[in-house]
Amino acid sequence: MQFRTFSIEVDRGVATVVLRGTGGGNAMGGLVWTELPAVVAALDADEAVRAVVLRGAGECFSTGLDLRWYLPHYRRLTRHPDTLPARLLTEATAMQEAISAVAGSGLPWIAAVHGDCVGAGLDLVSACDIRLAAADASFSLREIRIGIVADLGSLQRLPHIVGAAATREFALTGRDISAGEALARGLVTRVLPDLDALVEDATGVAARIAAYAPATVAGVKSVLDRTRDMSVAEGLRHVALWNAAFLPHPALPDLLASALRSSTNGGTDD
Repeated sequence: MQFRTFSIEVDRGVATVVLRGTGGGNAMGGLVWTELPAVVAALDADEAVRAVVLRGAGECFSTGLDLRWYLPHYRRLTRHPDTLPARLLTEATAMQEAISAVAGSGLPWIAAVHGDCVGAGLDLVSACDIRLAAADASFSLREIRIGIVADLGSLQRLPHIVGAAATREFALTGRDISAGEALARGLVTRVLPDLDALVEDATGVAARIAAYAPATVAGVKSVLDRTRDMSVAEGLRHVALWNAAFLPHPALPDLLASALRSSTNGGTDD
């Protein structure tokens, strides 16, 4: 799998995806938005991959949208004012779909964030299943500072992660959020002392998940996603239907027997 704005290495079921971007600080320009959905599709199609770690190259995760790409690109679009709104809508939709490809992947994605994670970078990590951070990580929903309403997913996904009130504060102030505050808010589940510890921990989390049955992992993701806006009763019905449809398989008795052998109490239900 060869890409210009991402590098990928696969080891024992874990794919490490490194965002390199199109500009300094792993800024995300035109080619990123073309390659990102292709990266997701390639990993989803690779039976050797069972979990993904996503991180940034160099000193940070990402400084966000590549303004050195976007500014001249926008100026070219403004030469045709009659079609400008339609073109902007088409391009925003394509970038939204690129990030949504991560959220919709059948694989679990673990974001390992160090340094700056700004704007589109925060949009991207908010689409991941698990987020871990180094102590030097700094997050910012910074679009308001440059006169843009954040439109790539943070306003939609962050309320489910950190809550509606915190999302409103982050979006309306555009302030920086430290790793410690990100942990307290629930944006990340763990803070590690440095990049090496972060990568080791993220890889360990991915390896643990990769050891489980892929269909079960995909099922957990699907049920969590589909029942997010359901009532408890609706969600329980959905997961019961899921297991009724997908639980019966030839390997299940062996898996249950293995769990029984490793259990400390050995209890069973008829």
